[in-house]
Amino acid sequence: MARAQAPADTIQPPPTTAPVFTDTLLTPTQLPGGAAPGGAAPGATAPPPAAEAVAPGADTATGPTVLRDTSFVVDRVLAVVGTHPVLESQVDEEIFSRQSQGLTLPQTQSALDSLRRQVVQSIVDEQLLVQEAQRDTTIKVTDQEINEGVEQQIKKVRSNFSSEAEYAAELKKAGFETPDEYRRWLGDQQRRAAYQNRLIEKLRGEGKLKSVVPNEEEMKEYFAAQKDNLAKRPATISFSQIVVAPTPSLEAKQRAYELADSIAIALRKGGDFALAAKRFSDDSASREQGGSLNWFRRGVMLPQFERVAFVLKPGVISDPVETQFGYHIIQVQRTQPGEVQARHILIAPEITPAEVDSARIVAEAVAKAARAGAPFDSLQQAHQDQSEQKEANDIPITKLPPAYAQAIGDAPAGTVLDPFPLQGAQGRTKYAVVKVTERRPAGDVRYEDVKDEIRDQLGQQLSIRRYLDRLKAETYVDVRM
Repeated sequence: MARAQAPADTIQPPPTTAPVFTDTLLTPTQLPGGAAPGGAAPGATAPPPAAEAVAPGADTATGPTVLRDTSFVVDRVLAVVGTHPVLESQVDEEIFSRQSQGLTLPQTQSALDSLRRQVVQSIVDEQLLVQEAQRDTTIKVTDQEINEGVEQQIKKVRSNFSSEAEYAAELKKAGFETPDEYRRWLGDQQRRAAYQNRLIEKLRGEGKLKSVVPNEEEMKEYFAAQKDNLAKRPATISFSQIVVAPTPSLEAKQRAYELADSIAIALRKGGDFALAAKRFSDDSASREQGGSLNWFRRGVMLPQFERVAFVLKPGVISDPVETQFGYHIIQVQRTQPGEVQARHILIAPEITPAEVDSARIVAEAVAKAARAGAPFDSLQQAHQDQSEQKEANDIPITKLPPAYAQAIGDAPAGTVLDPFPLQGAQGRTKYAVVKVTERRPAGDVRYEDVKDEIRDQLGQQLSIRRYLDRLKAETYVDVRM
């Protein structure tokens, strides 16, 4: 059934769960390098031609759409993929769905025809992937998961209406004759999307769908095609910072070490690690999970921590390991190549108010030196807490943490701010000295702003485009537009 009406605000045919190959910067669009419409794949064996849809009583001897008394087209086959027809009504439904997501229909017939060709090609690509996924016996899509997804979506939509009659009436406005028709349509869309996404995920997991590196010209063409759809870039700020942390006394460090060592000895004698973590650990993020850090790869934790974690045998309790946070007792639970699952107990040395005040005095001296012309990077090297970031680039001003937003305010580029407090790990107060390096007002997104994202997205699209071209060469494809 063709649906040409614009959707109601409250009921919209939901967008097909976008298969990976249609991901773009904002909205689904024609894949680059798409095959030209028309013609079967070279060397493919043509199946029997798919019949046009005919009204009951049609005289098929003179053509599938000619009735005995009146000639009219009930539905047209616009393409054939294998033995599967792509109907004109499917194209109408897809265009309708895109309208519900904000697409404005072209104003000229030639532009509308071009859009329809693009939609036909996207349906052909989708069908190629669905057919390939269905031939793979390892890819499973169950009725239960589809039904659960459909029920969730319907429940969400239905909650917008006070009665079944209002819901059904709004569905009709959107082009669905009955709630059951809407349910079936949703189920079909979710099932096809699941097949496509699982095929792509499997191919990538097996290394059979490696990203293609696009060249600069391709990336700029891609950006030019997308830029009119991109949201405005928000106002952003960039800055460098020096975070000064208080330093515990030698006595406090010794007390922390002795406690950590005694806990390690007790654990080696059969103590409960999770219970000890909940009682003693100063790591609030892992404490309630019994010290669990889950799986992690190299480069995630501090170097001193990783040097021990990646050589420990599962089950062994480490000696106390010192980092800038304190002393860690580490136990590796499981290992696999390049990755470990571990837990830890952190004993942090006590920090006194006097030591916090000393950190503030150092931060004030750092700010004064920076304003006097001392190289900021040299000051960073001497005073920066290594667990903190040294700089932040193009952060939307509305996304700044409250402490930073309040301190930075409207300060222009080049300003070195007065030190302000930050709440660090284990509730310790640190002091940040921030130098604003750049402010950018809201405006259009530039190519440079999204270049890395374009490289990734376009590279994935090009790899799938190549895969689709291979499927086309092996499958009968006839586009009849």
